[in-house]
Amino acid sequence: MNPLKIHSKIIQAKVNIHYLDSKEDANLSLVPLLVCPGLSETAEEYEELLQEIWPRRGIVLSFRGRGLSESPIVGYDLVDHIEDIINVVQHAGLTHFHIYAYSRGVSYALGYIMNYPDYIHKVILQDYPPEHKDMGYNWVDDYYNNYIIPFKRTRNITREAVNGIGTESTSFKFTNYIDKEALIIRGTQEGTLIEPSHMEHYRTIFNHIDEVQFIHSGHDIRNSEKLKLYETIRRFLDI
Repeated sequence: MNPLKIHSKIIQAKVNIHYLDSKEDANLSLVPLLVCPGLSETAEEYEELLQEIWPRRGIVLSFRGRGLSESPIVGYDLVDHIEDIINVVQHAGLTHFHIYAYSRGVSYALGYIMNYPDYIHKVILQDYPPEHKDMGYNWVDDYYNNYIIPFKRTRNITREAVNGIGTESTSFKFTNYIDKEALIIRGTQEGTLIEPSHMEHYRTIFNHIDEVQFIHSGHDIRNSEKLKLYETIRRFLDI
């Protein structure tokens, strides 16, 4: 089989946003999947997933300040990241799609779903509670100096984005009922960000919840149990 054609696109908007799209080689009769990466992740880190879900169309964005997307000096609260999703959905011509989000991307995806439920078919949320966290100013230097720099991720997220997330983010817990079917993926080892109380909260806001635990993983499931993760995503989408 020839390599999957994945097109790279830049949206010219108030903040220019980059995304990848496998539409050209996709079976457009299948409901597409939109991917919302984690805090310091880029669209390029999900190219393998787009290959794995083929022939389903996959779209994945780099949020503002990440990857090839523009990095404004300010504008990093929840509403700003929701705007990035809105722009990608409109530019890609999406009207009905699944959404998959990981880590901090879960907050942004939930914010979008709350505002635009009619666009959403199924929801996949990975290892993050149903809330948008206030990271706090003290988090900025620690995260950048002890994670971004030593793990060589300075090209993934800008210092401006880290500063903005740390200083602008406001706390918000999602409580509105969402009449959708959701899959919650979570690790069980040290580092997981989902506690049993978070699962109870998820069950109060979604119409139906499936839960898949990854017993050999903490937070970074894609690196510790990648094959099972991809299989779990495909199976849920194909039902």
